[in-house]
Amino acid sequence: MDTYFTPEEIERYRSHFALSGVGIEGQKKLKAARVLCVGVGGLGSPLTLYLAAAGIGTLGIIDADHIEVSNLQRQILYSDNEKNRPKVVVAKDKLLQLNPLVNIETYQEMLSEDNALSIIKKYDVVVDATDNYASRFLINDFCFYLKKPNVYASVFQFEGQLSVFMPKHGPCYRCLYPDSPPENLVPNCAEGGVLGVLPGVMGSLQALEVIKCILGIGKPLIGKLLVFDGLCMSFKEFEIQKNNKCPICEKNIPFSDLAHTRITCNPKMLSVQAFKTLRDENKNFTLIDVREPFEFNICNLGGKLMPLGELSQHLHKLDKSQLTIVHCKFDGRSKQALSLLEAEGFTQVKILEGGIIRWIDQIDPFLTRY
Repeated sequence: MDTYFTPEEIERYRSHFALSGVGIEGQKKLKAARVLCVGVGGLGSPLTLYLAAAGIGTLGIIDADHIEVSNLQRQILYSDNEKNRPKVVVAKDKLLQLNPLVNIETYQEMLSEDNALSIIKKYDVVVDATDNYASRFLINDFCFYLKKPNVYASVFQFEGQLSVFMPKHGPCYRCLYPDSPPENLVPNCAEGGVLGVLPGVMGSLQALEVIKCILGIGKPLIGKLLVFDGLCMSFKEFEIQKNNKCPICEKNIPFSDLAHTRITCNPKMLSVQAFKTLRDENKNFTLIDVREPFEFNICNLGGKLMPLGELSQHLHKLDKSQLTIVHCKFDGRSKQALSLLEAEGFTQVKILEGGIIRWIDQIDPFLTRY
């Protein structure tokens, strides 16, 4: 056996060594590979488990969130006694318990305009395990700029999607979704629901596509969208055509200009960092908390309590021309409030992105999470 592998590796990866298409040379490629997983939630849990088990040499994981009890229905990396701990910290421990021979690099932060370049450029393959359009556009653009394969999946309720976006060899995510849908029509898993086993299916398929890309075997889903219907137990494959109006594939818009399109794809969302700046600078705005009174009593940001079900009764108290910032626990109720306010003629409405939970996670950890 090749001296490139230790006796422990030879024993651990025996099934790969015996497999045509992998073998010794293939396992060398896996050991040398550097893979970044953006998000270690429902998709990221099975994805990282299988990549670590396969012997990926270096696995980067980036996620700013903490473990919540509501995650455990689908995020199989975590246990009940680990709630409120940072996901990347727990994930690293679990992955090293599974395979102590791999190197795990962690980033306890959100992927953003500020850090995406410095992080993504370190890796050979990027895996999109996020649950929002802003992150997907961000990952897509930096991967195409840096010429990195992007293995994408998403889940919603009983359905999943999967594709591989390979720069210079096929369309990109913007060809599939040129524009972000209205935020009030796009709930995440916590808000819209997802069958717990579904991310397990799609995350495992993502891991398979990553391994195929690294080994150069089979036919990765480049230029194709695989759609899984869990209720009908059906897989359908669709061609993704290059969009001749795509700013990144066809128009050759300067990379620096793409930041504007990413920022404006969610013009109604206000980051917690931007909100903090507004507060620190004593800017004029109205903060509305559309949660229930019991939630407000647990923790609050000092806004006006106007539960979503009663919001229409309080509109006469508000100035339609003033900046109005709406928040709830996450985003769901805020999006409904946004639609109501805009229908009533409010022109300056923003949603606090990620709600009070993201504020706690990123700005003020001394507030009580719930």
